Amino acid sequence: MMTNIQLAASGGNVGAAQSKCGMCGFKNLCLPQGLNESEMGRLDKIIGRRRRVERDENLCRMEQPFHSLYAVRFGHFKTSRVNHSGQQQITGFQMAGELLGMDAIGSGQHACGVVALEDSEVCEIPFARLQELFAEVPQLLRHFHRIMSQEIMREQNAMLFLGNMRAEQRFATFLLNLSTRYAARGYSPNSFQLRMSREDIGDYLGLTIESISRLLSRFRASGWIAVDKRELTILDHPSLESLATGMPAPAAGARPAIMMQAAMA
Repeated sequence: MMTNIQLAASGGNVGAAQSKCGMCGFKNLCLPQGLNESEMGRLDKIIGRRRRVERDENLCRMEQPFHSLYAVRFGHFKTSRVNHSGQQQITGFQMAGELLGMDAIGSGQHACGVVALEDSEVCEIPFARLQELFAEVPQLLRHFHRIMSQEIMREQNAMLFLGNMRAEQRFATFLLNLSTRYAARGYSPNSFQLRMSREDIGDYLGLTIESISRLLSRFRASGWIAVDKRELTILDHPSLESLATGMPAPAAGARPAIMMQAAMA
């Protein structure tokens, strides 16, 4: 889930090449999961173009009319909405193989704005054509329902996350979630770059940027992580897992065999 692109809400850069799901390294994480070659070919036909979005550019804006879903080919995005006080609240971070725009299906307009954290690329999926394909490819509809269910669970977990967890629990859970998602994409679960700023992380976790800096320093001093600018290495998964679940961090040498699967995108 990493790279660069540009697209403004009005248009953006459009790739000339049509996307081919069967050639994508993230097809098992995206809509084509479980489809046979023939079904995948039918999905390919409705995905007309790839769109590039440069860092800090909008893929879509709040209240923009909904026409398409977007599957992230590479790069990272953040989603946000404006609360009743006029303040921006970051609602998630997305990476390759994940869908953007599902919040707009019910109302017909985007509830969240989507901004690229780095140059990125998405496959545009016209939703009207996707709905037609659901009737022809039941497996695609079943998988889409699973994706929607996962999104509902993510929203519920985010509410629990912000409402009941201490600051160190939130941050440990956030790092473990990134680790799990990178591992699912074939990347290292231990070493990765934080594509989002500390300010964005704090906004997402309901913490100040000063709190994020203190947590990074504390986790580093405890020997749980190493940090070099935005490069982060997890040195002690078990301690982070214990912290995320509200348990005391294990003593050195103790290695519980559980891996927490955080469900927050």
